Amino acid sequence: MAAPKAPLLDGGGKASKQVTLEAEIFGAELKPHLVHETVRAELNARRAGTRGAKTRGLVSGGRAKPWRQKGTGRARAGTIRAPQFTGGGVAFPPTPRDFDVKVNRKTRRSAMRGVLSSHAENGTLAILDGAGFEAPSTKSAMTLIEAHGMELPLVVVTKDEQNVVKSFRNIDKVVVTTPGELEVAALVWARSVLVTEDALDLVKDKAT
Repeated sequence: MAAPKAPLLDGGGKASKQVTLEAEIFGAELKPHLVHETVRAELNARRAGTRGAKTRGLVSGGRAKPWRQKGTGRARAGTIRAPQFTGGGVAFPPTPRDFDVKVNRKTRRSAMRGVLSSHAENGTLAILDGAGFEAPSTKSAMTLIEAHGMELPLVVVTKDEQNVVKSFRNIDKVVVTTPGELEVAALVWARSVLVTEDALDLVKDKAT
């Protein structure tokens, strides 16, 4: 099996050469069930889990019996904080909870390698020479995206490459992230991935 390759793009969007990628990371097998587990865990981790409501026992007031037990013609009631009364508690209310799902480290890394390999195999992965952006230029970034027909691109940069960040971050439907914050869910969402040369080694470290 030939080693996977990706084009190296300069600031103007021209492919100067083909970069040979590591087969262990960008030529791995895609395992859908591991990707599903990892994406589910990542999306669950974003949930705050702070939604909640009070039961009849937590609502203040309502200590006295609202009316006598018999002789009124109305249904018996022991408190006006029961769910059927306005201002009463909620029956079976939602409570704060933790939505985190445990996924093993090997599973996460295998899922990331599989998705990166899928992009490399489909030709939707490209390497960017960050030095080509000597100054922030959204126009140059737009030209690069349009020249290569990138749809919903995910741009992975290091924190030091601020010129690249400022060039891409204001473009609609473009997500800019760092290797440390890179998630499998973002790679699955993206239809094309653009990784700077400096960020490439960090992405490799995260996938191994």
